[in-house]
Amino acid sequence: MDPSESNQPPPPPPAISDRVLIDGTVAPLTLTAEGMLVWSGGRQRSLSVEKEVLEFDAEGPRIRVKAIVDDAGDRACCVGSWSGGGLVRKDFVFEPLSEESKKLWCEKLRGCLDSLDRPKKLFILLNPFGGKKVAPKTLANVVKPLLEDAGIQFDIQETQYQLHAKEVTRSLDLSKYDGIVCVSGDGILVEVVNGLLEREDWEAAIKVPIGMVPAGTGNGMVKSLLDSVGEPCTASYATLAIIRGHKKSLDVATIKQGDAKVFSVLMLAWGLVADIDIESEKYRWMGSARIDFYALQRILHLRRYSGRISFVPAPGYETHGEPTTYSGNFGGKDIVFEKSEGSSAKVEGQGYQGPDIKLEELSWRSIDGPFVSIWLHNVPWGAEDSMAAPDAKLSDGCLDLIAIGDCPKFSLLSLMTKLNDGGHVKSPRVIYMKVKAFILEPGPRIDDPTKEGIIDTDGEVLAKGNGTFKSKHKTMMAYDRLLITLDQGLATVFSPI
Repeated sequence: MDPSESNQPPPPPPAISDRVLIDGTVAPLTLTAEGMLVWSGGRQRSLSVEKEVLEFDAEGPRIRVKAIVDDAGDRACCVGSWSGGGLVRKDFVFEPLSEESKKLWCEKLRGCLDSLDRPKKLFILLNPFGGKKVAPKTLANVVKPLLEDAGIQFDIQETQYQLHAKEVTRSLDLSKYDGIVCVSGDGILVEVVNGLLEREDWEAAIKVPIGMVPAGTGNGMVKSLLDSVGEPCTASYATLAIIRGHKKSLDVATIKQGDAKVFSVLMLAWGLVADIDIESEKYRWMGSARIDFYALQRILHLRRYSGRISFVPAPGYETHGEPTTYSGNFGGKDIVFEKSEGSSAKVEGQGYQGPDIKLEELSWRSIDGPFVSIWLHNVPWGAEDSMAAPDAKLSDGCLDLIAIGDCPKFSLLSLMTKLNDGGHVKSPRVIYMKVKAFILEPGPRIDDPTKEGIIDTDGEVLAKGNGTFKSKHKTMMAYDRLLITLDQGLATVFSPI
């Protein structure tokens, strides 16, 4: 025996271990101190309370443990009741040999589950119009059954129009809930974050965890969360992550121009990506295929834009661009952040105003156009099939910049085919770096200076210039210089781990 092994402390005693009836046979059953339910019946079997057990019920002399397991696993002593997205709902039923034993098993199982700090009541926002309009079916067939099996209460609100989720979140009584769940694409998530940050109690509100269940076109946020642990982007895995109750911090970007501001958690795009994202809306009936279809059209009829980007590089990226100085004039107005002792600007009664940063003291650098595409990303995946920023982290205090200058069409087409695995960022045609702050100065198209472009944030039009699509809706910002700053770990999301 290795001498070091003899110095190891003995394993903690099990929470409970007893002989019980399983499928009519008396067998040993143990709930370990680490939260593993272990039994035998021909060969050893187990369930992780933290990862696989949803809840349990006492039914007469028996105890029914409700679990959800990977369908590749062997759970021969469990009774199947539901499956979907690579997971299977199973029930493990056992019968203690005495009433006293049953009472003790119930106490230990309850204590183990309660120690996990899972949500007890959730507020669900359902977008019935997103993507291929699958959200109602996803809610009915996957989300509700799993939450009910886990003993989690919930209220449901269908969104009726754009920004409805933002309005609801801004006035929601958050004291009633342990989290907000979006059964939708990424758009409802963004509305929720903006609604929370516009509240007078924004500092507490933005810490309410937000869960995502994929039911839209893009689903970039939930794809990024699930892919980080190797899980598929399905409604069942996403719902299970919410039930488990693990949380992660999420960076929030503030986009500002004059007095106008908006908060972003996913991405900002100008040029090719923005044109594809927004102009492909007329093909929304195609679902996610609309992106690939319109991308090919845009590459074959490529637009190049003049302009400039300025940025504060993260450590290790200082060689990109040329040194420049910061100017605070945006859209004809100086951007001034209210100073405070904390890390965020605060104006009483007006919600969150953005991070408190002395921008003029930072080391700025710049790159001049022409540009084919400018893309800023807060998470790795822009959609389920687009790993835009493979090195992006949810709370590293940086935005990942993907910049493409003048690029031949066929080289660009090759780049776009590598988006599914992030291989495009390795191309010499692409500048890929992390930035702490960013200024975009968009210009007109090179081929026709009378026409300008679109600025897209989180899938919505932030600004549009001359000669773009017609719309009766006024955009939040002008097609002009704008500033993006970041507040590290401001928001909270439910996460698989």
